[in-house]
Amino acid sequence: MRQTVDFTGNGRDVERMLVHVLWLTSGLSCDGESVSLTAATSPSLEELLRGAIPGQPRIALYNPLLAYDVGDDYMKAWHAAARGELDPFVLVVEGSVANEEINGEGHWSGFGVDPEGQPITASTWIDRLAPRAAVVMALGTCAAYGGVPAMRNNPTGAMGLRDHLGHHFVSRHGNPLINLPGCPVQPDAITETLQRIALEIAGVSPPTELDDQGRPLWLFEQTAHETCDRAGLAEHGRFAKSLADHGTCLAKVGCSGPVAKCNVPARGWVNGVGGCPNVGGICIACTMPGFPDRFLPFMDSSPYIRLTTGGGRFLYGPVLRRMRNRTIRKLERTGTGA
Repeated sequence: MRQTVDFTGNGRDVERMLVHVLWLTSGLSCDGESVSLTAATSPSLEELLRGAIPGQPRIALYNPLLAYDVGDDYMKAWHAAARGELDPFVLVVEGSVANEEINGEGHWSGFGVDPEGQPITASTWIDRLAPRAAVVMALGTCAAYGGVPAMRNNPTGAMGLRDHLGHHFVSRHGNPLINLPGCPVQPDAITETLQRIALEIAGVSPPTELDDQGRPLWLFEQTAHETCDRAGLAEHGRFAKSLADHGTCLAKVGCSGPVAKCNVPARGWVNGVGGCPNVGGICIACTMPGFPDRFLPFMDSSPYIRLTTGGGRFLYGPVLRRMRNRTIRKLERTGTGA
């Protein structure tokens, strides 16, 4: 199953290149990212798989939720990759990684079986494939940081992929682990990142720039608050007392937008529509390390946010409103012909 490609790094050679994406969903996961992937539009999953984007390598996706093949037929690519016969490939891990050293006489997760008919654990697949992958990506907050399965008192020892592989892990191509958090990840963020990875493997795109948490910088450079359409209301000191208050910022009723790195308010969910704050919901910081424990209870604001909202409401907010209203009245009196 080894793929050989006559590749020179540009033009039609890139379009003939095939990048395999092995998508492991057998961690502790709800498959939310797999479902989210189907809603992507820019680019869409179909465009990636059909090679419809000029100058872009084609992508072969091996995802058990979306695959036609089942059983041994589906597992062929995975075993071939473990033997070094599938190249290049990207390993995508969805779901947190259980600690199989504390599983007693059983196992926490399994994916396929070995020659003796025993389940192969997700952590075993990660250990086999990560050293051979061109790029490794933790997809979703569970895979990136542990997420809900890693909450306090969980029995599985669940952890993020970086904790399992080590914080200094680099792939065979020298790429650090990419963390793409979200609960689930915004659809276009998934396909956009896969597109960039494919172009990087093809040698026609520079390495993905990451922040100190391993997140793609172009997706997680700003907080949710910075791009929220209610941010201007906070500047005026107009804060909601309940979720039913319209035309107000939701920071005082538990929104973590001022401290959460997330671009959903800017790009929406599907075709620019939707996304938590855009439809009246609060940001619960699902893209952040320590979620959910560090941000519970969700409807309570943190001391930092209470401090900033208090300052906005009683100090600079009234001053800004007064100055802005004076300017508006002056401009309205002057008229457009002045």
